[in-house]
Amino acid sequence: MSTSVKTRLTWLFALVGIVAVITLGVLFPFDRNYYFIALAVITLSMLPFLAAFEGRKPEAREIVTIAVLTALAVAGRAAFFMLPQFKPGMAIVILAGVGLGRESGFVVGVLHGFISNFIFGQGPWTPWQMFSYALCGFLAGVFFSRSAERHSGFSSPLQKTLLIIYGALATFVIYGLLVDSASVLIWSSEFTWSAARAIYLSGIPFNAVHAFATAVFLTLLSTLIVERLTRLKTRYGLFQPH
Repeated sequence: MSTSVKTRLTWLFALVGIVAVITLGVLFPFDRNYYFIALAVITLSMLPFLAAFEGRKPEAREIVTIAVLTALAVAGRAAFFMLPQFKPGMAIVILAGVGLGRESGFVVGVLHGFISNFIFGQGPWTPWQMFSYALCGFLAGVFFSRSAERHSGFSSPLQKTLLIIYGALATFVIYGLLVDSASVLIWSSEFTWSAARAIYLSGIPFNAVHAFATAVFLTLLSTLIVERLTRLKTRYGLFQPH
């Protein structure tokens, strides 16, 4: 079996598994089941990350880099606690995907959602937030990581503009839609279209602020972070299959 086929199968298994455990958590709720779901999501998210190394163990520098980016995202979210939804966390998750690849973006997103909620509050919404952050980081890696490697960062204004547009849209549409869907399923004792419409409409201002914040922080941080991550990869040969 070729490496590309193995990688796709691993991603398929991980994504289907994550969706399945989150769905089971909604269908069969019990006290604090979100902790078990969150741990299952973390475990499944590590499978593509480990598979990307094609049999070798990740180096200590690679693990430290993931940990540092996760810590930056968590610290950024905590630092802006007084500004609801105006957080740099999503921007850093996206830049992890761009600078280090889709696997790293996914893992940083999952860990950021889980760890930062020890500050902002764990709950049945946590696995949804984890998956939403992770999906945005994953897609950023799919769309932009190759371009960042070829150009040693985002030196082109067009590339940077496209990244900022992606970040705003991904935050508003992907993160906003998934987290609002969680609210529909969690807080509505009986599903009705009127209740769902009310939740989605009430979430638009919050999602818009979150999307704007992501665009702002991508504008400020993208060149700096991606250039340094790209140099780190090149200098030490990190995040490359051997």
